Amino acid sequence: MTALPESLRHLALDPLVTDILVNNGVEVWYERSGRLVRGPDLATGVVESHMERVLSPLGRRLDRLSPIVDARLADGTRVCAIISPVAVAGTCVAFRLFRDHTHPLRTFSASARAIELVRRPHGNLLVTGATGSGKTSLIASVLDDVASDERLVVIEDTHELPIRHHNAVRLEARPPSAEGRGAVSLDDLLRAALRLRPDRIIVGEVRGSEALTLVQSMNTGHVGSMSTVHANSAIDGLERIDLLVSQAAPSWKADDIKRTVSAAIGTVAHLVKTADGRRLIDHVIHVRHSDRRHIETVHRATA
Repeated sequence: MTALPESLRHLALDPLVTDILVNNGVEVWYERSGRLVRGPDLATGVVESHMERVLSPLGRRLDRLSPIVDARLADGTRVCAIISPVAVAGTCVAFRLFRDHTHPLRTFSASARAIELVRRPHGNLLVTGATGSGKTSLIASVLDDVASDERLVVIEDTHELPIRHHNAVRLEARPPSAEGRGAVSLDDLLRAALRLRPDRIIVGEVRGSEALTLVQSMNTGHVGSMSTVHANSAIDGLERIDLLVSQAAPSWKADDIKRTVSAAIGTVAHLVKTADGRRLIDHVIHVRHSDRRHIETVHRATA
């Protein structure tokens, strides 16, 4: 069963379309080449009945008791849906299409220096940026260059990264069932990953207590590991990791947290989405640690 209602399936055939959005149950928008485009409206009730059909085989529900769902469908499409009354004007749905291809690294910057900094980062790599800025795409492109004899363990909240590496183990978190049982968190997967003999650990996005386990694993010799976080700048992203670690380890002192995070993350690359839809490396910093954290800006696109 396809992830999309029949009237939207033609959009999935366009390789430049990445996201399809439905507002108020009928209004269609889609992102093509980084720009939002208005599409023809859907008939009333189409998206709701379709969501019921595609979620049922997954054991997921979308109703007044569970008005929000975030799931990966059988074809790899990621979907987030919210229904009334939480969605005040009617059902809203976001389909993120799974594309099994990566973009050449050069498309992220006109600077050979910037490309080299993320291709061979100083230690482990953190990629920051807003939603839709290309964080996942950049990580996937960097992984295309990883040697084939390295073993990757890839951990995601929802499967998104297009990885063509021959020695990669993919793990995906699982939400609790309707009865509140069976959840598998990113933190659970990270702890398991350490027993799977990884050379590099890749975490699609850090957003909670798994930040502590991630920085600890990065500090145990898994050089070249990577992750992403939502942030307004590279420094903001680093401080976001500090905050998440402090929430997971409230007894730790602030200086100890900064030292641990600085030892774990060597390079932070920040991405922006330009007005014409391109995703670019805006700036890159190196993080050096001793008694105090030292930040060095090694690339800035506007310089």
